[in-house]
Amino acid sequence: MRGLYAIVDTDALHQLQLDPIRFAEAVLQARPAAVQLRDKRGGAAQTLALLRELAPRARAADVTLYANDRPDLAALAGCDGVHLGQQDMAPHTARLVFASMGHQGRVGMSVHDEHELRIALAADPDYIAFGPVYDTRNKVAAEPTIGIDGLRKLTEAAAQATQTPFVAIGGIDLERAAAVADVCPCVASIGALLPTDATEGSPYDQVTRRARQLVATLSASHDSTRGRP
Repeated sequence: MRGLYAIVDTDALHQLQLDPIRFAEAVLQARPAAVQLRDKRGGAAQTLALLRELAPRARAADVTLYANDRPDLAALAGCDGVHLGQQDMAPHTARLVFASMGHQGRVGMSVHDEHELRIALAADPDYIAFGPVYDTRNKVAAEPTIGIDGLRKLTEAAAQATQTPFVAIGGIDLERAAAVADVCPCVASIGALLPTDATEGSPYDQVTRRARQLVATLSASHDSTRGRP
């Protein structure tokens, strides 16, 4: 998994009065590697409704779609997988949920330090998300930042034990994206996709431009590092 892992965070969008589906459609125009719906406060019915709207749009764009926290809702909506935090159910439990519903979903897992990395490696998720790399305003009570050096240390340790794909997350804007991609091939973002200037036209057009800029920046970074010893 390489490139942009775009997160549709309903709390952040609500503050800007942006529609999650239109926001996701704007992001999908940039063809990111993956999209995740993060709907922490919406309740099961709302989250399921959003996922059911997003799933066919993601399939049409050939983009992998993850639900946050809820494998049952991911299966019901036909998502590709679920992303789990350290306080959520274990990956093997999520896989049991998928299996009980006749669904073959992928499972991603957040990691913040070496102890959690050991837990993740034992659980054998389909990808591991490291962070927060930088300070983030989109998560309440966020864990301490790990910085580029911490990200490098964790990814190098993980690479010695697994071929599982890695994702970097947390405060990664356009200016920081290339440096992060030099360490981790897939970069997750919430804030860098949000519109900031009403004079730049439609907020959803801004989202598409920002997503395309991130995709281009990450692609250029990967091209520049290809072939390094």
